[in-house]
Amino acid sequence: MKRNILFHFKCLWAIVAVSFIALACKKESTPAEPEAYDPSEKVLVTDFFPKSGGSGQQFVIYGKNFGNDKSIVSVKIGGLAATVINVSNEAIYCIVPDRAYSGNVEVNVGSGANLQLATAATTFNYQKRMVVTTLAGKTDERGNYDIKDGTFANCGGFLNPSWLTFDPKNPNLLYMGQDGGDIRLLNFADSTVTTPITRAMGGWSRIRTIDFSLDKNYMLIAEDQGDVNGKAVSILSRASGFKDPQVLTSYKQCNGASVHPINGELYFNSYEKGQFYRFDLNSYIANHTLGIKDYQTLFLIQDNNWEFNIEIAPTGDYAYIIVINQNYILRTDYDWTNKTFTQPFVVCGSPRAASAWIDGVGTQARLANPYQGVFVRNPDYAGKKDEYDFYFTEQGNHDIRILTPEGKVTTFAGRGSSSINSNPYGYIDGALRTEARFDQPKGLAYDSTNKAFYVGEGGANHRVRKISLEN
Repeated sequence: MKRNILFHFKCLWAIVAVSFIALACKKESTPAEPEAYDPSEKVLVTDFFPKSGGSGQQFVIYGKNFGNDKSIVSVKIGGLAATVINVSNEAIYCIVPDRAYSGNVEVNVGSGANLQLATAATTFNYQKRMVVTTLAGKTDERGNYDIKDGTFANCGGFLNPSWLTFDPKNPNLLYMGQDGGDIRLLNFADSTVTTPITRAMGGWSRIRTIDFSLDKNYMLIAEDQGDVNGKAVSILSRASGFKDPQVLTSYKQCNGASVHPINGELYFNSYEKGQFYRFDLNSYIANHTLGIKDYQTLFLIQDNNWEFNIEIAPTGDYAYIIVINQNYILRTDYDWTNKTFTQPFVVCGSPRAASAWIDGVGTQARLANPYQGVFVRNPDYAGKKDEYDFYFTEQGNHDIRILTPEGKVTTFAGRGSSSINSNPYGYIDGALRTEARFDQPKGLAYDSTNKAFYVGEGGANHRVRKISLEN
């Protein structure tokens, strides 16, 4: 069906092009009979094609008495001006504007006393597109910014929004971990940004990740410290308003901590030798008898000094290990019998390969400093064993990528506006791939109810961006 529509569409543009050429030839051979606009005749809109589409869609309006002078013809779709490309007496070729929601099609021909308005009897079905916008944060023209609490429109900039996590009991609350900064809170109920948890509260220096216990009553904060007896993971209770941080596990250089979404045990790591640890969080919460060193080492990831974090699938069947400074992603499968994860394997990117931007499958894909990811249910996978795509940020490639269950990597958003310059980074809102640009995106969260992504940017932008249907 799609192929037939595409074929028809190509044929239509060919016909329109030929009509313009024929009109030009006719004007050259018989200049006394140009098909010009006749103010004494009524302007009519009889049809248009296609019947539906989005911003930037090529669009043809059919009718009578449009004339052949583009300068006296204007078109509105959904009440907004459309770019007119060419005009013949019976067809207008134009481009659908952004946000043409109502879909009303209007044509004005002529000027002054000779101006006529014609409208289509039916409306164009405008289909909203996914776009990148700015939710909160700003800098001045020199890149300077304030750090302050306030509304989304007046909260200054963000230091290093490297981790984003929704409160599982309140979807209006989005927690932001800042590597080297405090924890900020974005409240969608009143569009405000506050600082409920500071580094001083827990004696933290580098807050890396934030997660919640299975019962949703405890927050887990991964802390990157240099001493082997330092804090690895801290625990804070909801009952205290997350104001009572206690050391849960102790080791050095923890880059991430995640709770299994079905069985509730905690997994965390160390940069030192790539250690992957398991801690019985359920037993700790139940009786508080476990000590800060009562965890077990499951495996090491290939080599020393490899920074990574852990993202567990909603089903609990597996986890992705995002190896940040080595540009690849591992997968570790879950052993349901023993309630633990098993030795990982590479699912995309390539160990020791140079960073690059290449879409591909498995080890043929190339990444550049991947960071946080989210699992998003794909309706096309309904009924399959794995129904989730994995979206993840890339600092080095300044984009958002998608990893499918089969290991295929594609680019979802960013690196647009190539006509401006060859840089893949910057601060530009707009269409996902053709316009939008990010600068070292790190944090990523997904609102499944409203189908919206939130992106925390390092680099020069210091903002939180939003990816959603235009509105």
